[in-house]
Amino acid sequence: MLTSKQRKHLRGLAHPLRPVAHVGQAGITAGVVAAVGIALTDHELIKVRLLEPEDKRAMAQELAAETASELCGLVGHTVILYRRHPEKPKIELPA
Repeated sequence: MLTSKQRKHLRGLAHPLRPVAHVGQAGITAGVVAAVGIALTDHELIKVRLLEPEDKRAMAQELAAETASELCGLVGHTVILYRRHPEKPKIELPA
């Protein structure tokens, strides 16, 4: 679990990033989960764009659960996800 200070730090780091995946009308599919999982392994911190979700908070939480990542923030229709790299972490979190 991330603290609020850590989530705030990660949201600041995510600000200049572009979304690496888009969730369309089909919702969270196996392909989306696989793509987000690979992106999280490569980058640790990513943005995912939700296109016209019915319930964006529930969809963001479901995506975080499916990818075993932490939900750092939800800005508009953009979800910020973080998953620490198991071997070589790139991002140093504040204590």
